[in-house]
Amino acid sequence: MSNENYTGIWVYAEQEDGNLSETVFELLAKSHDLKAKLGGRDDVTAVVLGDDVERLADTLFAYGAEKVIAVENDNLKFYSARPYARALTDICNKYRPSIFLFPASPLGRDLAPRVMCELLTGLTADAIDLDIDEDGVFVQTTPNFGGNILSHICIREKRPQMVTVHPKVFEPFKPDMGAKGVLITEKVDVEADDCYTVIGSEKRVFEGCPIAESSVIVAGGRGIKSKDDLEQLRELANLLGGELASSRPLVDNGWLPHEKQIGQSGTTVKPDFILNVGISGSVQYLAGMQKAKCIMSINNFAEAPIWDVSNYGAVADYSKLIPAIIAEIKARKGL
Repeated sequence: MSNENYTGIWVYAEQEDGNLSETVFELLAKSHDLKAKLGGRDDVTAVVLGDDVERLADTLFAYGAEKVIAVENDNLKFYSARPYARALTDICNKYRPSIFLFPASPLGRDLAPRVMCELLTGLTADAIDLDIDEDGVFVQTTPNFGGNILSHICIREKRPQMVTVHPKVFEPFKPDMGAKGVLITEKVDVEADDCYTVIGSEKRVFEGCPIAESSVIVAGGRGIKSKDDLEQLRELANLLGGELASSRPLVDNGWLPHEKQIGQSGTTVKPDFILNVGISGSVQYLAGMQKAKCIMSINNFAEAPIWDVSNYGAVADYSKLIPAIIAEIKARKGL
C-alpha cells in the first residue's frame, strides 16, 4: 500500500486507573509542531485503550488532541501486553496513521515493539527529539553507543512511522478546558490473555520526592570518590530543600537505587535548579536533564561536555567546595 494512504499523527494516550501520563500531553504539543511542518494536513489524534475511557476525551482535547479514539473492552481494564497489542494493531490497520508516538515508559517500551512487529513497520526507541527535515521526512533523534553519539533515524518505506519518546523533552500546551474535538469510540473484540491474571496494582512508594517531581536536585557522578562524599551531597540537597540524584555509574556501583538515576536509561528531570557534581556530561545524561531551568556544575575538568549546557559552574575540586557551601548555608540559616 502506498504511503500516501497513511495520514495523521497519533499519540498513544497511556493511562492507568484513569490517570493519563504527563508525557502524553508533551507528545500532543509536539505533534502540532510536526503537523505545521508537514503542511497542516495531518490530524493530531490521541488513542486511548481501556474500559470506560471515553471520559478522558475532554482532558485530551484540552491538551491539543483534535480527535480521540477511545478503544474499549472489559479485557483492556488492566494493561496486558497481548490484548493491548491486538487491539491497537486492529485500530492501526483500520485508520492507517502515518506517525505514531508512544511515551518511552515501561508500558510504552513493552507495547510499541509488539505493535511494530504486527504491522511490519519500523520503530525508533527512546527518542529525545522529533523533527521534519527540509525534504518533509520525519526524523527521530536518539543517543546511541552509551550516549556517545546522536543518531538521526527515519523510516522511509513503512507506515506507520513509530517511535517511543523520552519524557520531559517537550513542553505541553497550557490546557484549554473548553476545547472540543471529534470523539470516536471503538468497541473492539479482544480476548483476555489466559497466561496470567492481573490481581491488582499499587503505586510504588519512593523515598522522599521522586526526582522527576523535584524542583531542586543535587546530582553526583563518576567523579564522586566515596559514599561519604555522596552523603555530603545528600546533606546539601536537604539544605536546599531538594533531592539527591546521580548519573548511571553511582547506580551501577550500588550507591543509589535506580529511581535516583538521571539519563536516558533512568529518569528525565526538568527542575528549576540542578547542581551537577563530578559529572562530565555524556549525551545520555544530558538528555535527561538539559531542560532544567538553571544548571550549575562543579567539575575539575575544564573541557567536560557538561559546560556546554551549564548556566553557572566552578572548575574546582568538589571535595573542598561542597563542604564550604554547606558551611555557608548553615551559617546563613543559623544552623
